[in-house]
Amino acid sequence: MNRTSRLLSTVAGALLLVGAALAPASHAGPEQAAAPAAAAAQTPPADTAAPGAGAASAAPAPAASDAAAAAPPPAGAADSGDFKTLDQEVQSMKKDVIDLNKDLFVLEEELLFPANTQVAVYVSMDVGTFFALDSVTVKIDNKQVKNYLYTAREADALLKGGVQQIYLGNLKVGKHELVAFFTGKGLPVDRDYRRGATINFDKGVGAKYLELKITDKVAKHQPEFLIKDWE
Repeated sequence: MNRTSRLLSTVAGALLLVGAALAPASHAGPEQAAAPAAAAAQTPPADTAAPGAGAASAAPAPAASDAAAAAPPPAGAADSGDFKTLDQEVQSMKKDVIDLNKDLFVLEEELLFPANTQVAVYVSMDVGTFFALDSVTVKIDNKQVKNYLYTAREADALLKGGVQQIYLGNLKVGKHELVAFFTGKGLPVDRDYRRGATINFDKGVGAKYLELKITDKVAKHQPEFLIKDWE
């Protein structure tokens, strides 16, 4: 009998130990107990997840390339083309305006200075070793029609062979007198020079052209001023 009591006491103590060990799991609640199972269910095995992920990432690639091919060109490219076309139109309009100004200038000259009354006076300079030009004054029939002051750049252009139209006007048919005064510096002494030249000419029907020439007189080491009639 004592032996049976001891066995029962031992079994009861074991049951109490088992119950104590199972108590934390039973108090955790069904939700907490189910969470690890759900997480385990959602996580695929390592060897099966890799192929699935590779297939999923590779699948959208063709669709992305098709979308890029079908996409419209950037707005910047279209704007660049528009600006290029606009610039070409502006350049074309500028050329048309320049051509129109040339035509208007020729027409104005023909209207203001008809060929039958036109007289033109030009200035040229040869060598220039003994004279540096400052100004030229032109008188026709004792009336001053032009007084021109030269810059160093303009005088240099004459020395390089340039020809300047200093005067353009109208004269009636008949006899006329032109007087030109040249002012500048004598070289190499650097002294003031004022020299004049005169020509009497006949103005007929048609344009008249006269040239004021400045040349070097090497024999006398001084400048020479002439007026040439282009008949």
